[in-house]
Amino acid sequence: MNQTHPDFQSGEVILIDKPAFWSSFKVVHNVRKAIGVKKVGHAGTLDPFATGLLILCTGNKTKEITRYQDLKKTYTGVITLGKFSDSMDTETEIKDYPIPGDLNESKIIQTSKLFIGEIEQIPPMYSAVKKAGKSLYAYARKGKTVEREPRKVTVYNFDIEKISLPEIHFTIECSKGTYIRVIADDFGKALGTRAMLTSLRRTAIGDYKVEDALQVDEFVEKFDYKNEINKQMIS
Repeated sequence: MNQTHPDFQSGEVILIDKPAFWSSFKVVHNVRKAIGVKKVGHAGTLDPFATGLLILCTGNKTKEITRYQDLKKTYTGVITLGKFSDSMDTETEIKDYPIPGDLNESKIIQTSKLFIGEIEQIPPMYSAVKKAGKSLYAYARKGKTVEREPRKVTVYNFDIEKISLPEIHFTIECSKGTYIRVIADDFGKALGTRAMLTSLRRTAIGDYKVEDALQVDEFVEKFDYKNEINKQMIS
């Protein structure tokens, strides 16, 4: 993005560090309102509880959204063993599950390697994936479970950064469409217990890094077109 003289109407690529408990749509809404441009879209949803890099495109750059969506994604986070929920994260009721007494660091690291490469995932019920014209969320909120087709995704790296049971800190690099929540759930089952995602941050999309992103309030303060108009009128 041209930080000095951005042309949001013609098209810019914006890097935002999404705050926790904001939907990706809420970020788009706030940016759209700030810059006064209707044509704003994001290149890859982040779950509300997650934080990190969100790429937004404005104007004619929205035609390139698919290109950004297709890039590899990098995440850091925490998988907590002995806990599980219907949403596979902290968004729904959390339940307990016993952890095997013989679980050790070696087994955890060896099991993580099973998830590297092309794998199949069944989309979680708490997701925006469509079934018969309705999002899976709509069924899940009514307590319904519907059949879902497995999808192939690729995990390029699954690094265990720290083990402090029941918490496992990780870095995952993966293809688009990968649900880290599903990896957490499947990982727990592979270890003979249950697990859920308790922290998630997207740190990179391709070569774009979260360190180069702006917080939503920083962006609004810097580029709010109404404030800019007022400044010009005063001067």
